[in-house]
Amino acid sequence: MAFNITARDDKTEARCAVLECAHGSVETPLFMPVGTRGAVKAISPRDLRDLGFHLILANTYHLYLRPGIEVVSKCGGLHNFISWDEAILTDSGGYQIFSLSKTLCVEEEGVRFRSVYDGAEVYLTPEKVIEAQQLLGSDIAMVLDECVPYPCEKSYVEKSVQLTYRWAKRCKEAHRRPDQMLFGIAQGGSYADLRKLSAQLTVELDFPGYAIGGLSVGEPRDLMLERLSEQLEILPWDKPRYLMGVGDPEGIVEAVALGVDMFDCVLPTRLARNGTALTREGKINLRNSLYTKDDHPLEENCTCYACSNFSRAYLRHLYLNNEILALMLLTQHNLHFIQELMEDCRNFVKAGKMFELKSAWRGWNRKEKESDSPL
Repeated sequence: MAFNITARDDKTEARCAVLECAHGSVETPLFMPVGTRGAVKAISPRDLRDLGFHLILANTYHLYLRPGIEVVSKCGGLHNFISWDEAILTDSGGYQIFSLSKTLCVEEEGVRFRSVYDGAEVYLTPEKVIEAQQLLGSDIAMVLDECVPYPCEKSYVEKSVQLTYRWAKRCKEAHRRPDQMLFGIAQGGSYADLRKLSAQLTVELDFPGYAIGGLSVGEPRDLMLERLSEQLEILPWDKPRYLMGVGDPEGIVEAVALGVDMFDCVLPTRLARNGTALTREGKINLRNSLYTKDDHPLEENCTCYACSNFSRAYLRHLYLNNEILALMLLTQHNLHFIQELMEDCRNFVKAGKMFELKSAWRGWNRKEKESDSPL
C-alpha cells in the first residue's frame, strides 16, 4: 500500500497520484460513490465498474446496526458480502452518530446513542469501531471522531478537538490489520486556530492518510475553503487528503485546486432520486413542466446510457409515474457526470491548467436551467 504522486500543477496545489489499496490501485483525484448500507442506491456494482469507479464508500454505523458486523464477517467480509472486488473505504460512522441520534451521550470512553432502526441503546468506543472495520475488511478504515455542528461555541469545539485526538490515538493503538489503511480525521469547526491545532495533533499520530471532517455542514462556502486551505498546509504533502462530504462540482474543483485527493458525497445519487440531473450548464429538475415535450437528452454530447438512449420527456414521464427505471437512469447519468469531472481534474492537472478548470466551474452552484411552474 502506497501513495505515489504522478503529476502536479504549478499554478495551484492540485496533484495527481496513484493510491495502492489491497484490492487494487486507484487514480486521484477521485470521487467515491456512497454505498451507505453496502449498496449505492439505484445502481448495481456492475454498472459502477462500467462507469470506471474503483473505490466506493460504505458506512460502519449502518452496517453495525444492520445486518450486524458478525453477519458480514461470516459471509466472508464486506467485499464478498456485496460482491465488490475493488477497493472499499468504510467511514467510522462518527458523522451519522452525531447527526442522526436524538439521544446522544458523548463520554470519554465512547458514545452512547439509540439505534435509528429499533431504538435499542448502542454504545460504541474507538476500539469497537476499529474492530468492526477490521472484521468488515475494508481497504481504508476511518478513526472515530466527533463532528460538531455549525455554528458551535468555541469552548465546546476546543474540547471536541482534544477528544477526537484522544480517540484517534486509541484507534491507532487498536488497529492491527496490515492490509488495511487507517486514516486520521482533522476537525476544528469553523475556527482557524482549532482547525490548525486539530491538523497538527492528527499528523503527530502519523497515519497513512488524512481526512478533513466537519466542513460543508452549513457554513458559507468561502469560509469552508479558507478553513480547508489552512488545514491542507499542515497535512503531509506525500499522503492522501480526503475531504469528507463534498460532492458538488464547483466545490470539488475548488478543493482539488487546494490539494485534495479524495471526495465522497450522497449528492449525485440523492439528486437523481429526486428527479434532478447534473449538467455542465446547471441542474435539470425534471419535475418542471418545461421538460414535458423536450426530446433532447439530459445533456448534449454526454455518452452515458441515459443520454445515449432517452429524452428528457421520457425520463420526466418515468419519474412522475414512480417508475424505478427513472431513478436508475438518473443515477447512472449523475455518476457518469461526476466521473467525467474527476477525469477532467486529472487531465487539467497533468496539463498544468487546473486554474482554467477552476475558473470554468466558478458559479456553477448558482446555475439552474430556466423553468416554468413545477409539475
